[in-house]
Amino acid sequence: MRSGAKILTLVLLLANPVVAQQLGDPDAGAEIFSKCKGCHQLGEGASDGIGPHLNGIFGRRAAVHDGFAYSKSMQRAGTDGLIWTAETLDAYVENPRSLVSKTRMSFRGLKDPKDRADLLAYLRVYSDDPANIPEAEPTATGTDHDLDPAILALEGDPEYGEYLATECLTCHQSDGTAQGIPSITRWPEEDFVVAMHAYKNKLRLHPVMQMMAGRLSNEEIAALAAYFINLE
Repeated sequence: MRSGAKILTLVLLLANPVVAQQLGDPDAGAEIFSKCKGCHQLGEGASDGIGPHLNGIFGRRAAVHDGFAYSKSMQRAGTDGLIWTAETLDAYVENPRSLVSKTRMSFRGLKDPKDRADLLAYLRVYSDDPANIPEAEPTATGTDHDLDPAILALEGDPEYGEYLATECLTCHQSDGTAQGIPSITRWPEEDFVVAMHAYKNKLRLHPVMQMMAGRLSNEEIAALAAYFINLE
């Protein structure tokens, strides 16, 4: 990392001890960012490529960077109120589909909490006045979006899922069409479960979906996933 970036990081972290506790080592994060360089640029002269440049990402609403053609799913997330904070970026970097189901970002995710904290520290160096951006609660040492493997391993009952789906189908179309409401048919079961738990844990911000998911048990979510994956 250039010396100017190091000095800026040190000043910002000293000015805001909360940031220092939540984020990691920006020098280590610069190395981790090499995994992102195929799609994203960062720093002086950064421009859009396969993905948007990441200057000023902290505190920005999703899909509002002018000039970049975001996916419909990312646009919908921004409309629903997704803001890029330490918490939401941590969730997205760990598993992009936990927040945006049909994101075009093909990255498999960083599973190591320290790697994510270091990467976010590096990204934050290039955000506008990061010392004044409110931070969410720390997630690098205990993310509530990191589902227990036992939840993902639940085998849902599709017949029970069909019974439960009546309420879902008041908005979502059973034939898979998406007229203002995203399709959820043929959705991979793991992605369905991860997304529903993201609503349940209030990482996804749509208030109606938060309410709906909050009323469902782990077994009911698994049953819905088993039903919708095979719905023609």
